[in-house]
Amino acid sequence: MNGLLIECDIPIWLAAKPWLDVRSNDEHTLISYRLALALLHMHPEVDQRIVLRAVLMHDVGWKMFPEELLAKAVGPAAKYPELQRAHEIESVRIARAELERLAIPGIDIDRIIAIIDGHDTRPHALSPEDALMKDADKIWRFTAHGIDRLSTWFETPPKETVAMLESFVLPKLITQTGRTMARALLADGVAVAWMQDTLNLSSLPKA
Repeated sequence: MNGLLIECDIPIWLAAKPWLDVRSNDEHTLISYRLALALLHMHPEVDQRIVLRAVLMHDVGWKMFPEELLAKAVGPAAKYPELQRAHEIESVRIARAELERLAIPGIDIDRIIAIIDGHDTRPHALSPEDALMKDADKIWRFTAHGIDRLSTWFETPPKETVAMLESFVLPKLITQTGRTMARALLADGVAVAWMQDTLNLSSLPKA
């Protein structure tokens, strides 16, 4: 490993990286990759190669759309929700081309592409590999990095952002492991968001 990526996945990261320089997708992808590794640790029966390679390529399609629209394409009040499906279609096209160009021996491109296609818009998982990839993608939103990015995109304070995550995103997680991980991160996010208010609390709130 290079400290973050498994060595065999570095060529895939290098192929994906030029497509990920919008909306902090490069950072989101790397964090989601490590979250996927954590999920895989609890699910050793799942094919790690499929999950991790799908994570690295899942959001390359966002590059094809105006960056000023991207923050408004997601969330409970999305203005351009059609871009969620459009970016999946573009991600499939780009990922297939890049993976075929790399020609890595033994790589199952069709299984990876099947996961990328629908990773945001398809509510159900096609396979255990799909479930872990979808959960890793969403769990990023509960991290400190995710909360900061979402708060910036949606122009909401962290208190509102963590409330949105609990009500809107948490119910969409598929695996019990993913929900447990998200709840732990959410606990930290809520504590940080409300920390100063609670430290300053000097009396019972009025009824």
